[in-house]
Amino acid sequence: MLAVLVATSGLALAAPAAAMAAPRPLAAPGDSGDDGEGGSKSLVEQLEAASKGFVEAREALDRSKKRQQQMTAKLKALDAELGPKQGALDDIVRQSYRTGRLGPMSALITADSAQGLLDRAATLETVAVKQDHAIKELKDARAKQAQAKLAIDAEVRDQQRQVTIMAKRKAQAEKALKTANAAAGGPSSGASGGGNSSQAAAARRNSDGSLPDESCSGNDPTTSGCITPRTLHAMQEAQADGFTRFVSCFRPQGSGEHPLGRACDFASDKTGFGGVATGSSRDYGDRLANYFIDNEGRLGVLYVIWFKRIWLPSSGWQPYLRGNGDPSSDHTNHVHLSMR
Repeated sequence: MLAVLVATSGLALAAPAAAMAAPRPLAAPGDSGDDGEGGSKSLVEQLEAASKGFVEAREALDRSKKRQQQMTAKLKALDAELGPKQGALDDIVRQSYRTGRLGPMSALITADSAQGLLDRAATLETVAVKQDHAIKELKDARAKQAQAKLAIDAEVRDQQRQVTIMAKRKAQAEKALKTANAAAGGPSSGASGGGNSSQAAAARRNSDGSLPDESCSGNDPTTSGCITPRTLHAMQEAQADGFTRFVSCFRPQGSGEHPLGRACDFASDKTGFGGVATGSSRDYGDRLANYFIDNEGRLGVLYVIWFKRIWLPSSGWQPYLRGNGDPSSDHTNHVHLSMR
């Protein structure tokens, strides 16, 4: 009887402890080269390169457009300066035409005294200095105007180049996904984009507006591994906006962003990584995925995977059918976030 009571007591004490335990992270893949997110190493590398290339080209395009606006404003100001400078020179020319150009010989011949000669010589020097100054100012203004026009033309060419890069990167990502999905059995329905999510605070950027290169340099608060400052910022921003369910970031594996500290998995269920999300859990995942999409530029998002679909900056939602039929690899129980 005593043994039965002890055993029963032990079971009663063990049950609450198990319920309070933190959910375990998703299992790390083996040595097959899988990224732990249902995709092959080759597919993940192609998606990384395509998405990063697209976003970097898009941001370079935005910076180029801003520079062009600044140069256009500068050119407008130079054009406004050019008119008065040309007018000043025209006034000198008209004055010389009316009175006759005063040269050294005419100043000597028409002088009626030594003092008159000196006065005329001084006048000659003043007019010459004035004219030289007006000509120099006009030449400088025209040179600056020409430089501004050349700079604007260069920015336009750069913009055309960035647009070409964006188109190539978009095609690269979509081709890789189309090939992978065809092997997996065709298209799938899933979450759609959109939503009015809260605005996240922007991640730190360089002085030119680009994102700095970051390593896995900080402690990951969700595991015993490391994480980049930008990934940590994205996670904290989402948590501050109410997405507080279980998260797991660093994970050792053969490829992908998890071992680089640039990816996190956000459970959709309150209890962690469970079965296929339904009801409020599905709604939570939809809203969280849209939160990262709406804040993609501010946070530095590379892509988002949720419910057998992947969201790419170049192409929006696309089918992602690389799972093995389980909720984890199909991404039907968690939102995967990859960062630049």
